[in-house]
Amino acid sequence: MSLIVKDVSKQFGNNVVISNYSMEVAPGEITVILGESGSGKTTILRMINHLEEVDKGSISIDDTYLVKDGEYQDNQSIKDYQYKIGLVFQDYQLFPNLSVTENLLLAPLSNKFADKAVLEERAASLLEQMGVGDKGDSKPSQLSGGQKQRVAIARAMMMNPSLLCFDEPTSALDEKTVGKIAELITQLSNQGIMILIITHDNELVKLLGDARVIRTTEFIK
Repeated sequence: MSLIVKDVSKQFGNNVVISNYSMEVAPGEITVILGESGSGKTTILRMINHLEEVDKGSISIDDTYLVKDGEYQDNQSIKDYQYKIGLVFQDYQLFPNLSVTENLLLAPLSNKFADKAVLEERAASLLEQMGVGDKGDSKPSQLSGGQKQRVAIARAMMMNPSLLCFDEPTSALDEKTVGKIAELITQLSNQGIMILIITHDNELVKLLGDARVIRTTEFIK
């Protein structure tokens, strides 16, 4: 029951970014893809999240395929796959006109994931777990960077994903807040969630301790 990326390739024009690359993330494991801008780390994250198409290869979570041997699956299979994955964006992408709670409820309500009362209870629980339980009625503009990151994590957790992805989670945070986010990520992995992080931040890697590190130089061999 893992994220499995097998023999994936991607190029843009004549620029080969990823060539026949394979990786696996197991439940409870933190995997960090470490590299500078333009090294392919964002591309592989986008392919895993179905924001960019592979040229060849397979991607699956818990034996549910997004793409198999270069062929994308039917709409229902893709939807089932996407339910298994949560993404925390670099710039949080919280809707400024909605409250924190409304941000959390928007996607699961739109997808009829559960009754509103159940989702409201889950939202309150997640915000409490993230240490922002008193911010449900606040607008994103009223939050600090660290609080926005915690809300973004809670939102990504609303549909109970097997895999949680982070895009440069510490890029706009101070050193103290980075440490707190690293602790929170570790707590989530201890709950059995697969964690995949792309970053250029070596300090975050140190704070995560025994996280498995994949360097983008491995993408092309």
